Amino acid sequence: MRLQPITWDRLAHALVERLPAPDADPVADHEADRTWLRIALDAAPAARPADLAQRLAETLRTRGRAAVVIGTEGFQRPASLRYEHGREDPDSYYDGWLDTGALWREVFAPLDPGGTGLVLPDLWDPVTDRATRSAPVGLPPGGVLLLHGPFLLGHWFPFDLTVHLGLSAGALERRTPAAHRWTLPAFARYASEVDPAAAADVLVRADDPGRPAWNG
Repeated sequence: MRLQPITWDRLAHALVERLPAPDADPVADHEADRTWLRIALDAAPAARPADLAQRLAETLRTRGRAAVVIGTEGFQRPASLRYEHGREDPDSYYDGWLDTGALWREVFAPLDPGGTGLVLPDLWDPVTDRATRSAPVGLPPGGVLLLHGPFLLGHWFPFDLTVHLGLSAGALERRTPAAHRWTLPAFARYASEVDPAAAADVLVRADDPGRPAWNG
């Protein structure tokens, strides 16, 4: 696959250009006609997908388009379920930490046609192991959800655009803090089972954080 060098700012603008324009004249009382876009920023934490999500949100807002950034770390299961097989079990990290049901219910369902547009920015604080009690955030018709986190492409989530920030095995190991390197087998499993670099609509190679490249 041929990749082209690009800056993060140019990448944000290029990705926004790929999005369909919102309805020029959305009618508020035609609930069934309400539409939103759902974008995945799929990456290991070491690739810092939240940074790209924030850049995209800022770029969208400068163009008069609403956006909400949500990280999957706010939808992890309680510690009693995450650590059922130990605190450093890569298989549990891969397929047991994320509360996919909560994401479907609180984030995706409200953005279905005819939905309320009220999404929950987070549900559970994995540090305090308590509910966050955050209030829902309203996303107007034509707005964009930017969901970032690892392993997003293996759950059949209804994304309109998927972006994978890829790291080579060496870069992933270098950029992952020592305390979290037990997660590396989970990313190797994800690469083998899902092949996100091929499955995503857009691949961004982020081995050098100052010099990304993409397949656009």
